[in-house]
Amino acid sequence: MSAIPTWSNRRYVLPVAGAGAAALVAALLVWPPAGRADAGRSSGGDRGAGAFTVVAAGDIAEQCTESDSGCEHPRTAALTEKIDPSLVLTMGDNQYDDARTEDFERYYARTWGRFKDRTRPTAGNHETYDPDGALTGYRNYFGDIAYPRGKPYYSFDKGDWHFVALDSNDVGDEQLDWLRDDLAATGKQCVAAYFHHPLFSSGGHGNDPVGKPFWDLLYENGAELVLNGHDHHYERFAPQTPDAEADDDRGIVQIVGGVGGAHPYDIEDEQPNSEKRISGSFGVLELSFEDRGFSWEFVNADGETEDSSPEYRCH
Repeated sequence: MSAIPTWSNRRYVLPVAGAGAAALVAALLVWPPAGRADAGRSSGGDRGAGAFTVVAAGDIAEQCTESDSGCEHPRTAALTEKIDPSLVLTMGDNQYDDARTEDFERYYARTWGRFKDRTRPTAGNHETYDPDGALTGYRNYFGDIAYPRGKPYYSFDKGDWHFVALDSNDVGDEQLDWLRDDLAATGKQCVAAYFHHPLFSSGGHGNDPVGKPFWDLLYENGAELVLNGHDHHYERFAPQTPDAEADDDRGIVQIVGGVGGAHPYDIEDEQPNSEKRISGSFGVLELSFEDRGFSWEFVNADGETEDSSPEYRCH
């Protein structure tokens, strides 16, 4: 699927019969398909009063410091600092390998920890490996930021957007009931969710069905965007259903962004609706959330933009 709509799939509205040629030209209006607008970023003046910037990444802090050759999370942290986003979202595996409290303090805290007060994290599978107990170091480090309601899943609002941070390590009835109620209660026009394990991925881990119950509820409630980590590459998908059917009208856009610092994975099995795949680059997602839409760029640790998304409108 092309990332940029073509003239053949645009819709036109014509003036009433009898209007002159000049009126015909003046009244010609062009819309892209329901789900997306032309590729590229809006100019600052067009973003709307409620616009804001978010940096997102997963799979971040290996057990290394800036003095170690090939240590990448200090570089992605420096990039995030330069972007200076309103929020930082993490899609799990924040700290390797076993995410112990002392590891968070020794590695993550010295780089991405500088954004702790504006970070809204989620946990990955490596946070469950802590020998002191699953998510112990994660909770000790992030505290109420990651557990604002006493659970490792929560939601919050910013601008016209409702964000849902989910725990894909333990997708049980309690979390699903909470998610169902949370989505039903929000009055926001746009919804984004983020968690560790991607339902769709062309990388080494591949598709992970653990996220399917999340997707079913998100799709049913008209969510726009899902962010994931786990596979250490960048990938964006066209709007689709939980069953991988293309759907420009109501489909969810998914991004895999496990590029925060952990060793990269190869692309192994290209999935349907995958529009762009980049392996071997470290970096962040720089997302632009607007009053009624969103777009993003994948920026590598050298500050170079390797991919720019289309602009999507909220459903």
